[in-house]
Amino acid sequence: MKVKSVTYTGSFHREDICPKDKLPEFAFIGRSNVGKSSLINMLLDKKDLARVSKQPGKTQSLNYYLVNESWYLVDLPGYGYAKSAQSMRENWRKMILYYLKNRATLVVAFVLLDGRHTLQKIDKEFMEWCAENGVPFSIIFTKADKVKKDELAQNLASIQKDLLEDWEKLPDQFVSSAETGLGQEDILNFIAHLMEKV
Repeated sequence: MKVKSVTYTGSFHREDICPKDKLPEFAFIGRSNVGKSSLINMLLDKKDLARVSKQPGKTQSLNYYLVNESWYLVDLPGYGYAKSAQSMRENWRKMILYYLKNRATLVVAFVLLDGRHTLQKIDKEFMEWCAENGVPFSIIFTKADKVKKDELAQNLASIQKDLLEDWEKLPDQFVSSAETGLGQEDILNFIAHLMEKV
């Protein structure tokens, strides 16, 4: 898939006020500071589309980007950011979980995992929640350029082993780097493939 056009549609704080044109949606979510904004910018070939910040927890709403006039990329708030007020974190959590469970046009949620680390408890818990609630998801390993190839392979193998302790089958997985563009073609082609089935 080639990205020909991208339009920022808006930021929404509740699922019921999100766009109602019934176009397919692909959500991106991960632990705070996992490199989500950088990945989105790389995927869509736009340097400053999603705001990249060194301060985790910058995304606080459901941010919609219309791609090729045919599908939405939805940038969700990160989870696990401890420095926000408890009440704010709870509001984000409710908003995210409600969106994922109830959004009829959501095709898949891409869960971003930092390729420099083994599986974190908060990531495993979130993916287990998705599985238990019937939320389709795939995994994108980020920051592949920030770690040696051998270490990256070991981390991915460790994560896959951990997940297979509870699951019979692993979800689709992609390795990415916002710096080098690794994963862009594979992820966009996967989205195009899923859209053919919608």
